[in-house]
Amino acid sequence: MTLFWIVITGLLLAALLLLLIAGWRSDRPSSVDRDTLNKVFYQQRLHELDEDEAQGVIAARQPMVQELQQTLLTDIPSSSASAPGRPLSRWVLLPGAVLLVIVSLGCYLKTGGLPGLIAWHQVQDDYPALRARLLDPQAKPLTLEELARLGLGLRTALQQDSGQLRDWLMLGRIGMVLDNRETAIEAFQRALQLAPNNEEVKLSYAEVLTRSSDPQDNREAQAMLKAMLQQAPTNVRLLSLAAFNAFEQQQYPQAISFWQTMLTQLPTNDPRVAQVQRSIQQAKTAAGLQTSQLSLRITLAEATEKMLPPGGVMYISVSDGVSPVPVAVKKLPLSHFPLSLTLDDSNAMMPERLLSAQHQVKVRVRIARDGSATPKPGDWFGESALTPFDGHQHLAVEINQQQP
Repeated sequence: MTLFWIVITGLLLAALLLLLIAGWRSDRPSSVDRDTLNKVFYQQRLHELDEDEAQGVIAARQPMVQELQQTLLTDIPSSSASAPGRPLSRWVLLPGAVLLVIVSLGCYLKTGGLPGLIAWHQVQDDYPALRARLLDPQAKPLTLEELARLGLGLRTALQQDSGQLRDWLMLGRIGMVLDNRETAIEAFQRALQLAPNNEEVKLSYAEVLTRSSDPQDNREAQAMLKAMLQQAPTNVRLLSLAAFNAFEQQQYPQAISFWQTMLTQLPTNDPRVAQVQRSIQQAKTAAGLQTSQLSLRITLAEATEKMLPPGGVMYISVSDGVSPVPVAVKKLPLSHFPLSLTLDDSNAMMPERLLSAQHQVKVRVRIARDGSATPKPGDWFGESALTPFDGHQHLAVEINQQQP
């Protein structure tokens, strides 16, 4: 930073020096004025006439001398014109010098990115402390803004020493957390160049490629994962990445196969088992392989049928009897009753909570008079009992109650 300001100051001083030199030179009086030039010219012509007369070139010298004297008298400047002008004061250059400094600094502050430069130097000052906090498991976790600043400091450090494998890995993971695909990919590529056989580097690189929205990145990750699985076919992390990669490319049978292999490697009490099972069900649904269905028959009580609103909307929701958040929902306009329909995983509220993964279900059917998804007083509804679900259940629901 000090060197930068030294250069800026030197350039400004050089510009000021040029301005002052040009101003001082313009103040110098002319070395030869008009009157002096006329006299010199007159003396030179007299000398030439003497030479011509001596050589016999001219016969009458005196008339020419008189003519030359008359020309000299005519060309003599007036006293006002010949009076020397008042020299310009050096102080008039001061406003120009001040203006030069102000304009130069103003242009730099406007276009030179000084705030960014100051922020970058501040990041450099904070970098050691941020890095120490990241590596200390007992320290307060870094915020996203602090991670971004750490990433900037890390990139600067790697420009000075690009051979630090650990730093490239750290930068790649920071890029993943910040959802900065370009930074993460570049960092892991540089790490791979330093350690092409490092499994951790290859896994990290494959993960960022798998999570990329670019299909070409996904295909590259698939090739990497396939090669690594040949060396370690039971690696849980590899299986998980391969399954996710296949699912994102809509290769659902492969995804199911990887997840099923992964289940055989996980302990039965591992919390990841439930997530893998839900993922398998989701892949089966997406592939059209899911056969779990909930069949419903909806009827109206006699009193309800007489009070149906003409523009009502029917909402069907399925819960697991534990969470108030529905597992599956369906919205239908009012039609003829009794009504028969089926629900499956395509009606799931969230991909991670599929109907086929439930062991018990409870169905609620509500008729909204104004079409609102929020229950309101006066709406008619009906509920089923909490019933075990094996994937092929048949339930009947009667709409016979009114919302208080």
